[in-house]
Amino acid sequence: MIRNRMVWFLSVLLILALSAACSSNGKEPTSSGSASSQAPTASAGQPETEKPPEKVTLKFFTGKVETVDLMNELIAKFETDNPHINVEQEYQKDASNVIKVKFASGDIPDITTVYSQDYVDQGKYLDLSNEAFWSRVLPAIKELNTDIKTGKQFRAATNVTMAGIFYNKRVFEELGLKEAYTWEEFKGNLQTIKDRKPDMTPMFLAGKDSWTLGHLIEFMAHGVIKQQFGVTEARTAFINNESEKLTFDAAGGGIDAFAGRLLELKEAGLINKDALTATYDNQKEAFVTGKSALFSQGMWVLGDLLTLNPNIAPDIGFSPFPAIVDGTKPVTLSAEDSVYAITSESKHPEEAKKFLAFLFQPENLKQYSEFLKSPPAFTDVSADWGPLKDQAAAALQSGVNIAFTDTPSGFSGDDAGRIVQELLAGKYKSTGDFASAYKAAWDKAWSATNK
Repeated sequence: MIRNRMVWFLSVLLILALSAACSSNGKEPTSSGSASSQAPTASAGQPETEKPPEKVTLKFFTGKVETVDLMNELIAKFETDNPHINVEQEYQKDASNVIKVKFASGDIPDITTVYSQDYVDQGKYLDLSNEAFWSRVLPAIKELNTDIKTGKQFRAATNVTMAGIFYNKRVFEELGLKEAYTWEEFKGNLQTIKDRKPDMTPMFLAGKDSWTLGHLIEFMAHGVIKQQFGVTEARTAFINNESEKLTFDAAGGGIDAFAGRLLELKEAGLINKDALTATYDNQKEAFVTGKSALFSQGMWVLGDLLTLNPNIAPDIGFSPFPAIVDGTKPVTLSAEDSVYAITSESKHPEEAKKFLAFLFQPENLKQYSEFLKSPPAFTDVSADWGPLKDQAAAALQSGVNIAFTDTPSGFSGDDAGRIVQELLAGKYKSTGDFASAYKAAWDKAWSATNK
């Protein structure tokens, strides 16, 4: 009996010893309530602690030089509110061509300001049609952001922009000049400025930055086509390369007439002699210092002008582009500005949408509009965007309102501008040769992306 009890007692001691050894090796929790020795467990009915979100990097690719610094400021604010999301902004001067390389190499941004119909057709952009922010967007801007072929929205614009002729009101008043709507009036104004103010450049071209010359074609030459067919039909003609409507190489057409008008200004000494080497910065500087009387540009330039010379605000005038073909009307660009698209191959589409939602907050849109001096495209944003509100409204009334050109992805504003550079450099024997060269470049780019 005693022997049996001893065996039982020794067995209990052995079990307890083995149990203690297992606990000391961490294989089972001890009975101690200390935090250092007890693994955390969720109480019954309570969720486990959520893991912090993984760090995400969004690539933001832009070709809009005017807003690089402001976007960096907004990005910093966004990253503070969303510490798990890092946004890397990349600016490229010739963004329309650079993005081709990015798509081809796989270095694809998550968000971009570069948008082309060819890339829409290739499925490069995410469909944004069902996003909630569209209820806040001006209907006309939503229409301009609607893809002609699918009826969907693959991009969203934050602002409305205009482009036309910026002129020095003080000089015009001093010389008794009025805004020009015909080519004869326009050229006559420039000639008067040259004769009466020989130290002032009548019209300043920033030809080294070829996109500025590309805009002259887009607004003035293409303006002939756009007013003939209207916004939707013209957009369709450009997208589908309907040559019977575009008539790029037609004698007396928009391209041919534009070349002739530009050469008229050059031969008469009504543009700057360094038109091929002058930069966009030179153009702005010449205007705010009174060295030039007028230039062609969009509302995006206004913020820079006022930064360079805040006192020039009362002297800035704005008017439509004059008609370059007899029987047509002057035109004013009135279109979407600062567009954003999310690429379909983005690895972080939800985070990209979150960044756009941040940019589209009323307080951020207000800051953006007032910085860029451009009216907001969102109905719930009230911004004091600049001193040209009344003149902009007048320009819309006096000129046919046109939209941006839907160009092939291989034919950017820089590409078009380089052909204008060649015109000014004397490469073409006639305006007809220039028009033929323009059509050939356009057709080549369109065919390359529509095989």
